[in-house]
Amino acid sequence: MKTSQLTAKTLSAAALAAAMISSPALAQTAMTSDAARQLVEPFYSMLTQPGTKDVRAIAEKFLTPEWKSYSDDTNFKGREAFINQVMGFGKLIPDLKWEIREVMVAGDRVVVRSTFSGTPQGPMFGMPTNGKSFQAMAIDIHTLQNGKSVAVYHIEDWASALRQLSVK
Repeated sequence: MKTSQLTAKTLSAAALAAAMISSPALAQTAMTSDAARQLVEPFYSMLTQPGTKDVRAIAEKFLTPEWKSYSDDTNFKGREAFINQVMGFGKLIPDLKWEIREVMVAGDRVVVRSTFSGTPQGPMFGMPTNGKSFQAMAIDIHTLQNGKSVAVYHIEDWASALRQLSVK
């Protein structure tokens, strides 16, 4: 293929891509950070003092029945196991608080950087806590469809939380 033909094809493809990106239909479907924050806010509200609210009702509104929570590339728990885990954290850490710090959007994905804090009322992950509090960071990548989460990949800095709880 001649250079001029290759250049013409490349320019045509670039023009088509630019037209598609600038299309009003596509522009209307692009989610803003503010819209994404409004969609995921109930999830973090559910995690804040979960012992004081109906975790199941909140989860069922935002998480699809097939929802999966991935702690790595292959291991996940379903919605029911997650609901039970959150309710357990509500008993262990009654003042648990999650705060959204930053929200970014990439297509149907919403990335949330948050902090979580609390004062466990007993041993956490087998470690005595002695009434101490912690604050740590979390990163979540939610995949959304029709305004609901179908999956989340997440990482919480529990190691930092445990270090804070173990300081003498």
